[in-house]
Amino acid sequence: MPINSGPLDSLLPPTVIVVHPRERRSKCSVEPLRGRDGIVFCTFPHPVPIDIAGYVRLGIGGPVLSETDRDRGLLLLDGTWRLAARMEPFYQHLEVRSLPLVQTAYPRKSEVYADPSEGLATIEALYTALRLLKRDTAGLLNHYHWREQFLDFNPWLKIAT
Repeated sequence: MPINSGPLDSLLPPTVIVVHPRERRSKCSVEPLRGRDGIVFCTFPHPVPIDIAGYVRLGIGGPVLSETDRDRGLLLLDGTWRLAARMEPFYQHLEVRSLPLVQTAYPRKSEVYADPSEGLATIEALYTALRLLKRDTAGLLNHYHWREQFLDFNPWLKIAT
């Protein structure tokens, strides 16, 4: 799957990541992306600092994200599944897009709450979404501890060299 990065990517709406305030930054898989061009972080429940009209929200239960969504903005909710569920009603006006089946490499340890079988670490979901949209993913997984395992589990996501 070729990547169409460069000047055209800079014309696309930035990706918005809404982080729940109880998400531990030390365990947050997207924390190393703060300051990266094309990504806007905001803390829930503060308003998103840009216009998100026309954006799609990654979630479970919507149509699969595809190249037809390429020019749309992407919004991700970052937190445990329980915390993300609390944020969803505030973004219900955005169309939901799902991801195809992707196997997570992130070790899950909750003994209290069950994660959805489709559940991914936020960085895994973001990487997969950007690959599907044929957007630039260079360096996105550089700080993800389970990078190699994630790509080995999902070889179709690897960038051909």
